[in-house]
Amino acid sequence: MTAVPTPTAAPEPAAASGLFPRLWRIATDLLRLRVDKSTGRLGLAGAVFALVFATIAGRLAMIALVPDSAAGVGRSAGQEIAAARPDILDRNGEVMASDVKVVSVFADPRKVVDKDEAVELLTAVLPDLGARELRQKLGQRRGFVWIKREITPKQQAEVHRLGIPGVGFLPENKRVYPNGVAGAHVLGFANIDNAGIAGIEKYIDGQGLKDLNGAGFAVSAEDLKPVHLSLDLRVQHALRDELVKAMAKFRAKAAAGAIMDVTTGEVVGLVSLPDFDPNNPVDALEKDRINRINVGVFEMGSTFKALTTAMALDSGKFNIHSNLDARGALHYGRFKIGDYHAKNRVMTVPEVFIYSSNIGTAKMALGVGVEGHKAFLRKAGQLERLVTELPENALPIVPARWGELNTITIAFGHGVAVAPLQALMAVGALVNGGMMIKPTFLKRTEEEAKAGAVRIIKPETSEAMRYVMRLNATKGSASSAAIAGFFVGGKTGTAEKVINGRYSKTKNLTTFTAVYPMDTPKYVFLTILDEPAGLPETHGFSTSGWNAAPTTGNIIERVAPLLSVPPRFEPPAHAFPLMVKLGAWGTR
Repeated sequence: MTAVPTPTAAPEPAAASGLFPRLWRIATDLLRLRVDKSTGRLGLAGAVFALVFATIAGRLAMIALVPDSAAGVGRSAGQEIAAARPDILDRNGEVMASDVKVVSVFADPRKVVDKDEAVELLTAVLPDLGARELRQKLGQRRGFVWIKREITPKQQAEVHRLGIPGVGFLPENKRVYPNGVAGAHVLGFANIDNAGIAGIEKYIDGQGLKDLNGAGFAVSAEDLKPVHLSLDLRVQHALRDELVKAMAKFRAKAAAGAIMDVTTGEVVGLVSLPDFDPNNPVDALEKDRINRINVGVFEMGSTFKALTTAMALDSGKFNIHSNLDARGALHYGRFKIGDYHAKNRVMTVPEVFIYSSNIGTAKMALGVGVEGHKAFLRKAGQLERLVTELPENALPIVPARWGELNTITIAFGHGVAVAPLQALMAVGALVNGGMMIKPTFLKRTEEEAKAGAVRIIKPETSEAMRYVMRLNATKGSASSAAIAGFFVGGKTGTAEKVINGRYSKTKNLTTFTAVYPMDTPKYVFLTILDEPAGLPETHGFSTSGWNAAPTTGNIIERVAPLLSVPPRFEPPAHAFPLMVKLGAWGTR
């Protein structure tokens, strides 16, 4: 048989026959790729590359379409942007506060390459920036810092031309008050972050706006329901104008006024001078810029006699014909109480009111008694803090120990200090039929007001109070406020100011409370002048009848037509039917 030769393997290259035979075989296997394996691997690689390019394209599209505030600076920037606030409107829909769009400059310090150069360039364009403070900001490790808030379009263009990496712009909301000082003490103001700091602005934050913004909801003013105030912007301008004139004429250090609807409790006008511009609220920090109507507490003087008279009549211990002996001073221990313009005779209740007798008023309060007096004033809201929508309010100052002497002095307006708005609320109840309605700075209906009203006197007592207040405007100290064509009633008040713990004989706080029209009351007015001077035309007197009363008359004459209560030159025939029936003094 022929032997079959055995095949021999091909000789390996010299390089493979040495130290690297295993490596050579592995490399050879890798080079021998089969077509089916290469196709799958190429497909997988292609899919990976397609996914990468799609991600890049999507990111570029997002950057192009979404504003920087949402996509370019991240959540930290979004939390720094001034949030939107709702518009604030007066009762007629006039804008009193609104947002406008502004631009601010920010930086991401981590992306600023040359911080010293950035500081040099930015301070050249924005010279009011502090170089040291800016360098400290850019030296932080945070991802967001403000460079300058609320820049002008020109400044924005100049910063943009610098081309500094890590520096950009964000649109923000800025609060503006188009009417300047009008309603400043009611509106309050918002800070640079558009957060409410005082007044209605702070109230709005407390109603949920602050929580909404804190949760990161980016809302615009258009998405928020406007806030309708009770203020009437027209009335506000007229009221302020008259108070400015009075303050200058009588050389008073301050003045204030308020107008309230006695049927709804709506405050339609409130001014306290000196005031401030909420667009630049730095002046609001001055101590003389307080809201004297809502925050100041004062001894209201003889205007408090209206409360004492109402209390006495409503108690049943006195009536419209009751006589009070004012022939001599009232002595209590070492104290002696007299009348400013003493009549030195017995007077009826209406006469005690129109002649503003301290003696007669004190005797009415003593007739009711200390506890009855305290209970009535508490019911009338004079002994507790008055809380309204305005966050700012004040606690009344009342005696720690209240005895008969306190009742005597408090009866005619000394010894208790209250916020003027509290006194205004009580007077409104005395004339509107006896229902005390809590004041509001928001627009509301009469039905809404009645739901929370509390009766403090009987309807017949309310008519008696309207009668004596009207009598005071025709025969008494309020005659200077009796403007022709306006059926006005009121009460003057002059309180000596406490200076260094003692009552001053030369510095007064004068007040006047007026109601219009007296037959069917709609509005109650309050005017305050702080330390008015006596003038030649006032014969040197500085009491309320010479300054606060005529000022109120001027206010009524200007604003009554705006409030849809036009003048009537024929007095109503049956304004006080019960008083006529009782044969009250002055009705015969």
